[in-house]
Amino acid sequence: MVVALVACLFLQPTSSRKLLAQARDTGSKVAAVQSDQDKQGRINRTVGALTVEAVRVSGAMTVDGVRAEDDWSRATTVSGFTQRDPDEYAAPTEQTEVRVAYDDAALYVYARMYDSSPDSIVARLGRRDANLESDEFVIFLDPYRDLKTGYYFGVNAAGTLYDGVLMNDDWDDDSWDGVWTAKTSIDDEGWTAEFRIPLSQLRFYAADEHVWGINFRRSIARRNERDYLVFTPRSESGFVSRFPALTGLNNIQPRRQVEILPYATTRAEFVEGADGDPFNDGSRVTPDFGADMKVGLTSNLTLNGTVNPDFGQVEVDPAVVNLSDFETFFPEKRPFFIEGANVFSGFGRGGANNNWGFNFGNPQIFYSRRIGRAPQGSLPDNDFARVADGARILGAAKVTGRVGDGWNVGMIQSVTGRSRAEIDLGGVRSKAEVEPLAYYGVYRGQRELNGGRQAIGFLSTATARNFTDDRLRSQINSSALVFAADGYTFIGAERKYVLTGYVGGSRVNGSSERITSLQQSSLHYFGRPDADHLSVDSSATSMQGTSARFALNKQNGRVQFNAALGYISPGFDINDLGFMFRTDIVNGHMVIGYSWPDPGSWYRSRVSFLSLFNSMDFDGNTTWRGVWTGNSIEFLNYHELWFNAAYNPEAVNTRLTRGGPTTLNQPGIEFGVEYDTDPRKRFVFEVGGYTYKQKDSQNGEVYTEVVWQPATNVSLAVQPRLYFNNEFAQYVDTVDDELATSTFGRRYVFANLEQRTVSASIRLNWTFTPALSLQVFAQPLISSGDYFSFKELSAPRTYDFLHYGEDGGSTFDEEALIADPDGVGPAAPIELSDPDFNFRSLRGTAVARWEFRPGSTLYLVWTQSRADSREFGDLRFRESVSDLLGAGADNIFMLKFTYWLSR
Repeated sequence: MVVALVACLFLQPTSSRKLLAQARDTGSKVAAVQSDQDKQGRINRTVGALTVEAVRVSGAMTVDGVRAEDDWSRATTVSGFTQRDPDEYAAPTEQTEVRVAYDDAALYVYARMYDSSPDSIVARLGRRDANLESDEFVIFLDPYRDLKTGYYFGVNAAGTLYDGVLMNDDWDDDSWDGVWTAKTSIDDEGWTAEFRIPLSQLRFYAADEHVWGINFRRSIARRNERDYLVFTPRSESGFVSRFPALTGLNNIQPRRQVEILPYATTRAEFVEGADGDPFNDGSRVTPDFGADMKVGLTSNLTLNGTVNPDFGQVEVDPAVVNLSDFETFFPEKRPFFIEGANVFSGFGRGGANNNWGFNFGNPQIFYSRRIGRAPQGSLPDNDFARVADGARILGAAKVTGRVGDGWNVGMIQSVTGRSRAEIDLGGVRSKAEVEPLAYYGVYRGQRELNGGRQAIGFLSTATARNFTDDRLRSQINSSALVFAADGYTFIGAERKYVLTGYVGGSRVNGSSERITSLQQSSLHYFGRPDADHLSVDSSATSMQGTSARFALNKQNGRVQFNAALGYISPGFDINDLGFMFRTDIVNGHMVIGYSWPDPGSWYRSRVSFLSLFNSMDFDGNTTWRGVWTGNSIEFLNYHELWFNAAYNPEAVNTRLTRGGPTTLNQPGIEFGVEYDTDPRKRFVFEVGGYTYKQKDSQNGEVYTEVVWQPATNVSLAVQPRLYFNNEFAQYVDTVDDELATSTFGRRYVFANLEQRTVSASIRLNWTFTPALSLQVFAQPLISSGDYFSFKELSAPRTYDFLHYGEDGGSTFDEEALIADPDGVGPAAPIELSDPDFNFRSLRGTAVARWEFRPGSTLYLVWTQSRADSREFGDLRFRESVSDLLGAGADNIFMLKFTYWLSR
């Protein structure tokens, strides 16, 4: 469906987009009218050479949000900010003054945000990096002065901290959490912010005199105003490359910091168990300890290591009902892998500020959740078994930084222990290996050339496993290797276009049984009987494949353009340490768009896109094609409307039969819409939905979200969703029958499916101080599926079916679910299991977090999960809710204490 295509649209691969100059936040119109001469001067400054000078302090600095130290009086005042939003190039409605100072240990910044109405300052309190509509002040730094990368440090008027890293000139990533401090104060003149950023938290070159890049942004929430020292015009790109120079930094040296973060945890599990289960008496308490460390190997290279790491997730994954043959993707939530992930992300997309993917399924070569994954091996016969949730990570190390002649590098090394399940069969205890000892390695390097006009890089992963139980050799790959190169080059003196791309290869090794199974898996389907380019090699002990993609993107201007062409060969496989959901594809698209960034008579901004796309397999079958349009409008009242439509002509389907012959996709049409209200209000609403309609099938979803902010430190968000799927041909089973000659000796059984899913996400954020917060998250889900009108595929490359009990003399016993394809004929009856389902789930987490000193935190976590299922296919909402609330609950309590040590 085209809705899946939009999910592959990566305009910015981060969660903190509002911090960039490319943010689409806009604000109220300024009443004051500036002269053309003043406005032209501000336009020139966006591409000029401003300088900010830092002064060395002579005494101790106390960070309290008040300009009490004499050194601040000696510092040069920086002002002259310019609006980006709502009135581009206009003078700010309020004045801002900034001073910068430093000593051998830290960089200090003091900002005075004057405000003519101090009682109107919006000061919302939230936990670190929370996305709040509040008055803010943000510092952007480029210590390497490479015009591409850097850091940001921000604070809002209530004292909530924001930080992260900058990359690719336009992107940011808030997963990095530095150890630094900032304090604020509100007074009769407005509000102030004072920062202390330790030099140990920054990477920069060793030198006697330094020139960094620096920029500032002030946000005035009530006006939706964003004021910058230097900003990126709405129709252009490039943010870090525009930063003014920060001078005056003399005789400071990068610190080879040593940080140690020991931790201690206590985990208490109260889990429902089956009667007679010898491994579960209903409770278990597990204490644990370990340590993370960060060591500066050189001034530009940092080692992050962990011993006996605690990789437990604070927030559980949502429940899903997956009826497809695709693996479900869950995002990473473990801090060790989240921090610094930007080093490994963005592969193959560098340089471009827009990256589109119309059902290409861009391979994610490194997917950190493969490390410590749930055991993959099967269990021997048993009455009861206890299996770990994930393989134990014995140790992990990560090295990131710069080496040699401008190479940005990253490396992860990890070893996971052997997992053994405890087995009870007839009262006899034993153990069985379900996950072997495994090594995982990730290697990333990238180097910019010609002043950043070009870049080359590579990303490689390696996996090796050691088996002690030969039973697992037929179930799990023994080793895997992936190597890929990427790069980009800007075109034209003004860098208006960029060509970016990657090319890579993979090799998977294993026993002949394992490689045969891999070839026939849902990712590859080598056994498709009518695929001339595919065949299963049962003697193979390895599998190889390649993938490549190149894209051309227009970087700036009102007219937007993006085109790409790529392929993934049938044998390409990165899933030992990566994530991908399809192979055997040649895919291309072209997108054109036009933006109206300046306010009109009824809108603040709008943009429209039109695209054409096409996918084929390596046999030349067109598997997907169509035309899509998407439109976004921001109105004068800060409400937003997004709507899209698509049409897909008939195409070949190579996956419907789950490895069998090809079928056809009926033509389809999709419509989608979403409407959002002003996020600054106490009540914020979102409503949307989509539907995809074919001749015989239709699916869709409607959803809404209500965010209530009853106080400046409390927010409650409720997002209910209703999904429906009326599928004409839902796969049920494959049955061998040599008489089914038209479908290559197998019968492919399908049924009509009526699926209904009701779910909700409920999130409460209650922040008591910038260091003390409570978060509560709950996800109820009820999903039902009713299968009826069973049938089988009549012939390949069609969408024709033989309906049991209706066509060709066939019969069907509705009660016993027994189908006879030819009635009194020679074909054997088919006994089907009842696929109807009614699944209910409730998952929730409560997290209390107290950062009692910078970098040191105490967590108290409560997680509850309960689930229930029935073998009927209708929703029965009231009954399902009642049964779910009455189902047994699994409760897990965890106390975690971390203490940050540094020298």
